[in-house]
Amino acid sequence: MTQSTNSMITAMLPLSAPYSRYLSVAAALLFFVVTVASGGPATANETEARALFTKFVAAQNAHNAGDVRAMLWNSPSMLLFARGVETRGPEAVAARFKEYYEGTWHLEPDMAQFRVAAISSDVMQILVPIVFTRGLPGNPPQDNTFLISQTFVRDATGWHVASILPIANTQLK
Repeated sequence: MTQSTNSMITAMLPLSAPYSRYLSVAAALLFFVVTVASGGPATANETEARALFTKFVAAQNAHNAGDVRAMLWNSPSMLLFARGVETRGPEAVAARFKEYYEGTWHLEPDMAQFRVAAISSDVMQILVPIVFTRGLPGNPPQDNTFLISQTFVRDATGWHVASILPIANTQLK
């Protein structure tokens, strides 16, 4: 056999026990690092998204337009598309919610169905079914269920709601 054939055969043979153990430890460590690195931010994003959304719902149920405004993205592109009307900008969106608060307005999200998609380290999208109890002043309230899609963006001051889109089809599959 030639020297190069010897090298190829040696390369195909199993590693000796000490080297094999080091390779196994290195592979396990790499797997752990990759798993933590990919799972860590997603878990953190879900925790942050749940916290922002829970705070948003609490402000809505308290009819506190100021607290809602503070959670909205400070951009003219901030969007609420509800009841067939496009509302842009945090001031206009907060004013729209304030109008809703004049009547009956209560949100009950199904947090067991809460879903988060991390789009980047600074953008997330959530989906969650919500029962809206709402009614105009002096009228009996009605319950309607919507699937809510919200986009969150992070800037220097933290996470903010950048868009709110209620969807009539509430079936998450």
